[in-house]
Amino acid sequence: MSNTILFWGIIAFLLATLGVGVYASKQIKGDSVNYLVAGRGLVLPLAAATLMAQSVDSNATLGNTDLVAEFGFWAGASLPLGLALCLFLTAIFYAKPLNRMNLITLPDFYRVKYGRMTEFVASIIMVLSFSFLLAGNLVAGGYLFQTFLGTSYTAGVVFIALIVFIYTASGGLFAVAYTDAIQVAIAFLGSILLIGFVALAFGLNIPADTGPLAFGQLTNPEQGALINWATLLALGLGDIVAIDFMARVFAAESPETAQRACFIGSLGTVIIGVPFSIIALSASQILDQAGVVADGPLLFAMIRDIVPPVIGLIVIAAILSASLSTADGAILGTSSVIAHNIIGIRHTDHGAGGDRLLALTRTMAVVITLLGIFFALRVPQTGVLLLLAFDLGFAGLLVPLTGGLFWPKATREGALACIIVGSVTRLILFMLMPTTFGIDNTLLYIPNTLFTPDFDGIPTLVSPLIGLAVFLIVSNKTYRGLRAEDPETARELQRL
Repeated sequence: MSNTILFWGIIAFLLATLGVGVYASKQIKGDSVNYLVAGRGLVLPLAAATLMAQSVDSNATLGNTDLVAEFGFWAGASLPLGLALCLFLTAIFYAKPLNRMNLITLPDFYRVKYGRMTEFVASIIMVLSFSFLLAGNLVAGGYLFQTFLGTSYTAGVVFIALIVFIYTASGGLFAVAYTDAIQVAIAFLGSILLIGFVALAFGLNIPADTGPLAFGQLTNPEQGALINWATLLALGLGDIVAIDFMARVFAAESPETAQRACFIGSLGTVIIGVPFSIIALSASQILDQAGVVADGPLLFAMIRDIVPPVIGLIVIAAILSASLSTADGAILGTSSVIAHNIIGIRHTDHGAGGDRLLALTRTMAVVITLLGIFFALRVPQTGVLLLLAFDLGFAGLLVPLTGGLFWPKATREGALACIIVGSVTRLILFMLMPTTFGIDNTLLYIPNTLFTPDFDGIPTLVSPLIGLAVFLIVSNKTYRGLRAEDPETARELQRL
């Protein structure tokens, strides 16, 4: 009975999501601005819901619980708390000024402030990192299908990717926003029901030195402090330059709405994500008492053997929602960056066949989806892919964004040097480290004796500092008073 409920419940949820997304395509009306930033008219509830949904991904649910169960509260809770910190900082410093600029994609900012070459290089980094992000969420969906629907992992990855592609490519950000609103409501309900059931049925028993007050996890390197801080900072700062987050900031109907949506999204991320961390502290003991061996993600074992079928279905839908809501943003954001910022098609480039930017973005969505499937099948791990995606942005892109907004001496030479040096430094250190955030590096590891697991977390902290130093030094040496790009800035803002 329980397997039947889970099977048909998951199928019904996916079909409903697909239907809502395709229905939203009516809002596009052949215009790329409608497709990419929802006509810049998202009201507060939709803007907040879609920001919240983008921040709650498979790593903040499945990865969160597994890390907490193995290493303690802060190892897993750093994921949702880091994402919540990102939205909070975006609300304070970035949402209003960026919304006022009427941008279409985040790389537009780098063109307006620093020129075409900087836009192009930043776009390459963003496409690479978000291909990893998409793949990481497809991995979670593949394992979920394998566990609860009896499909192969490969079939699960392909099916999830196909569902997300269809509604994202047809309805753009309108489809993403409408489905995100539903998905975040399910994620909220699933999180509350799960912690409520565990608390009432078993109690929340927190082993000594593992809970929220075990601050040794943030101060003692032997308890994983470096990795935990690296996670918090990679997500809290690196995700500020996430193209899916910023698309929603641009799509808000006003600067004030953008800021409020970020504040609400930050709070909602904590409310949804932290209960998974609390549950994980008791999960191992509950499974042991029931004689259940967790073969795979800890949360899957709880759903399969401990939680009542109806609650289990809602929690599965919540996890699936987390994966879908991030995957759709990754597909839309990355395909738009390829079409608009790498190839260079602008909103005003309307050929005889209609809006060229809209057509090319939909075509690029096919390419990005296939690339995400390739990475998901090549590296069937969520953690390495998802955290590397945020690390790249943190290392090379955050400083030029912040400097361009708040430091008058920022120059295009400094920005370009920071993006290249910071990102390349992080990639090199990634290839030399046997582990990343406590996870074995199976993607690009080059065996060496110089770097050991004891250095884990340090590359995340060092790479942005190197990028910052390069940015400051090069900008100071190339600053010429009144910036030559100011007239170009005015022209670009008119064209966007």
